[in-house]
Amino acid sequence: MSLIQASLNRSRTVLMLFTLVMLVGIATLISIPKESNPDITVPFVYVSVTHDGISPEDADALIYKQLEKELRGLDGLKEMVSTASTGHLSITLEFYTDTDIDQALLDVRQKVDDAKGELPEDSKEPRVKEINVALFPVMVVTLSGEADESSLYAVAEDLQDRLEALPGVLEATIQGKREEIAEIIVDPARMDNYGLSFSELAQLVGNNNKLVASEDLDTGAGRFSVKVPGLIESIPDILKLPVKVDGDRVVLFEDIAVGRLSYKDRQNSARVNGKNAVTLEIKKRIGSNIIETLDDVKNIINEVKPFWPDGIDVGVTHDESRQIKEMLNDLFNNVLVATLLVMILVLGSLGIKSSFMVGLAIPGAFLMALIVLSTMGYTMNMVVLFSLILSVGMLVDGAIVVTEYADRRLAEGAKKRVAYAEAAQRMAWPIIASTATTLAVFLPLLFWPGTTGDFMKFLPLTLLYTLTGSLIMALIVVPTIGAVMGKDGHHNPQALATIEAAEQGRF
Repeated sequence: MSLIQASLNRSRTVLMLFTLVMLVGIATLISIPKESNPDITVPFVYVSVTHDGISPEDADALIYKQLEKELRGLDGLKEMVSTASTGHLSITLEFYTDTDIDQALLDVRQKVDDAKGELPEDSKEPRVKEINVALFPVMVVTLSGEADESSLYAVAEDLQDRLEALPGVLEATIQGKREEIAEIIVDPARMDNYGLSFSELAQLVGNNNKLVASEDLDTGAGRFSVKVPGLIESIPDILKLPVKVDGDRVVLFEDIAVGRLSYKDRQNSARVNGKNAVTLEIKKRIGSNIIETLDDVKNIINEVKPFWPDGIDVGVTHDESRQIKEMLNDLFNNVLVATLLVMILVLGSLGIKSSFMVGLAIPGAFLMALIVLSTMGYTMNMVVLFSLILSVGMLVDGAIVVTEYADRRLAEGAKKRVAYAEAAQRMAWPIIASTATTLAVFLPLLFWPGTTGDFMKFLPLTLLYTLTGSLIMALIVVPTIGAVMGKDGHHNPQALATIEAAEQGRF
C-alpha cells in the first residue's frame, strides 16, 4: 500500500505527528468533561395537577379526561401514561427521539392552557416540565446541627449564592427550607372589646396588601410617574394599620395584636443524626467536567466553613465524582496491566524491542480515540469507559501480527525498512478484515431506536474510533518505529527453525 510506503519514507514526520498526538491525547484525557452517564435528551414531558381532597377516580374522570382530549393529538407523541392518587394527578408524555423536545414542551403547555377551562374550579395551576436526566443532582450537601433554624437557612442561602457563581454549577437548590412568614397573634379579648372579628382583620390586611396601578401625572410643566405604596413589606407595616376609629382615637393593629417573623408549618422534614437539616442539591451544567466542578464545590465549602456559626455541621450524602474517579482508576489500571501483560508475553517470543512497539499500540489507540471523542463534543462517561476497557484485548492483534512477520523477514536476512514495509503491506488486508468483522458485531447498535439507542451509541462509536486507532498504530506507527529503531536482519537458521516449528505447532 502506497500510504504505508509513504509513511516509512517520511519516518521523521510520522514520529513527530505520533508524538504530537500522544501529547494532545494526554491533554485531552485531563480536560475532557467527565460524568457518570451520557448527556442525552430524554423526550419526556411531565404534567401534574393538584386538587385537594379529590379521589383517584374523580381525578381520572374530571381532570385526566379533559387533558387527554387536548394532549393526545400532539405531534411526535409516542405514549401517554397517567397516575392518579388522592389529591393529585400526573401525566407522563413520551415522545419519539427525533422530536424537537423544546417545541414539544411549548405544544404541551399550549394544550394544557387550552384545557384549563374544563378543569374543576378548585384545581390548582397545572405544572408542565421537561424530564432531563442530565440535570439530576450530582451532589447533595447537607447542613445540620444544633444552630437555630434562621442561622441554618442563612448559611444555606450564602452557600447557595457562592456555589451558583461557579462556572460549572447550573443550580444549587435548597431543600427542607420553610418559607418565612409574618405571624400576627391577635388578643381575642381586645378584639372583642373593639367589636372586631377575625374575618374583618383578615380582609383589612388583604385590602392593604395590593399592588395599585398608577399613571403619569401631567402638571403642565412636565410629566412624572406616581407611585402608590400598596404592598406590606414588614411587620411594622401591618401593626401600624388603622383598624377602627373609637371616638376620637384611631385603633391600630398593634393595639390588639403582636407580630413576629416565623415559618410555615412543615410539609416534610430532614434530619441528620436527629438534628434539623437542610440540603443543597447541586446540578452541573451540561458538558462541564463533573470532577473539576465538584472539587470546586468542596473547595468553596472548606473556605467558608470556618466563618459559620458554631453548631453547624456539613456533610455530603451523594457525590457522583467518586464513582467517576473509581471508573477512571479502573480504566488506567486495566490499560497498565494489559500493556504490561502484552509486553511480557511478546517479550518471550519477539524480544524487547518488539514488545515495546506492541505495547505502544494500547495507549496510542486510546489517546487517538479520546481526541476524536472530545472533538465531536462527547464526554468521558460510563459507557465510553466500558467501551475502552472492552477494547483493550483487541488493540494489539494487528501490531503483534505485523511485528512477528517483520521479525521473520529479519531472520531471513532482510533490511529493517524492507522487513517492516513488507510486513505492513502483506498483513494490511487481513488486519483490516479482522478489525472490520469485530466492528460489524457492534455497529448495529448505532441503529438501536429510542432513548436506549441514544444511550448505547457511545459503545460502537468508541470501539470504532479505538480500533481505527489500533489500525493506524499497527500499519503506520509500529512499522515506522521498527524501521527507525530496529537493526538490519541477517540470515539466522536457528530463528527460522523456531518460527517454522511454532507455525507447525511444534513448540
